[in-house]
Amino acid sequence: MLRYLVLICAVVMQMCLGATYSWSVYVQRLKVLTGLGQGLVQLPFTLFYFLFPATMVIVGGLLFRIGVRRSAVIGGVIFGGGWIFAGFGQIHFLFTIIGIGVMAGIGVGFAYMVPIAVAIQWFPDHKGLVTGIAVAGFGGGAALVSQVSALLMASYQFSPFQTFRIMGLIFLLLVSTAGLFMALPTGHSFVSNPPLRIKGLVTDRTFILLYLCMVTALAAGFTVNANLKELLGVDLPKVGVLAVSLFAVANAGGRLVWGAFSDRVRSRPAIGFNLLSQAGLMIIAFWILDSVPGFLVFAFIAGFNYGGVLVIYASTVARKWGSDKVGQVYGLLFSANIPAAIAPLLAGFLYDRIGSFTLSLWFLAGCMILVFLVTGKLFQDNKEI
Repeated sequence: MLRYLVLICAVVMQMCLGATYSWSVYVQRLKVLTGLGQGLVQLPFTLFYFLFPATMVIVGGLLFRIGVRRSAVIGGVIFGGGWIFAGFGQIHFLFTIIGIGVMAGIGVGFAYMVPIAVAIQWFPDHKGLVTGIAVAGFGGGAALVSQVSALLMASYQFSPFQTFRIMGLIFLLLVSTAGLFMALPTGHSFVSNPPLRIKGLVTDRTFILLYLCMVTALAAGFTVNANLKELLGVDLPKVGVLAVSLFAVANAGGRLVWGAFSDRVRSRPAIGFNLLSQAGLMIIAFWILDSVPGFLVFAFIAGFNYGGVLVIYASTVARKWGSDKVGQVYGLLFSANIPAAIAPLLAGFLYDRIGSFTLSLWFLAGCMILVFLVTGKLFQDNKEI
């Protein structure tokens, strides 16, 4: 019974930690209030996905020393405090950049790995599915956050900065409280025996292949997520918020479906199918983003495909290196977010110049197809995953 309580708390934590996925809800209002362009307003989002994985690389290897409960609570305090700090952005946008880009990124870096690593050890026979459940809230929570934030800004006339402060207080309380329930099964730990050497890990062929695939897949997901409301090309606030919610809900559902799928078919075909699904959607974007129904379908499928990225690779790590090494190995693999986070920023600057995201989406599609072709044959020779 205890393991189900742990799993519930893991989902609650992730629902809050995934709030940054709702970023595009604030972008238009922030552009008006600050006078900044599409590219510069993406700085908090981009910095978040630099500091989040960078912190994970450090914390992942030290999780057994810090302790899962302490790491979760520390992360919750820093993350919630970051959103509160971002609320002073009406003084200067730098507060928002530091609050959501730096503080929240560091906070999630401390807390994100905890529910994944803990849940896998409680449910060792269903690594893919339980990973999907544990992190479903990270995607799905953004649907709730986007709706609440849109309500506060539209119906109650709150500014994005006031909304940041309100949401930050909620995040601080919920993540810290849920984090208190994070515990490993009796007799389990994250101590690797023998410990993995970083140099050996980053030169491992499987690790390199996974890293390449994850960078391109994340870059596509980030670009769509951060700029989602602007992809339609017409300012329809309610449609934009609905699209953000659809992306988030599909993101959560995708984590469950892709997790169960990777358990059944193993990692190699799951990774390949995920890359090609995302690439195909990017290619046809030009033809389906010219209508509201097409835009909403695009948002849903993009979220569903992106959800798989955050599950398939984590379960692959557990399968290849063992559940006890997930914190260290996946923490390092998750640094793929760092180069991937540049994509929405560059796409935003290109949009400011040409008024379209089509070229950015096609470029990302080409990258995913190229990575699929380059890594496909090499993956076939690796029977472990």
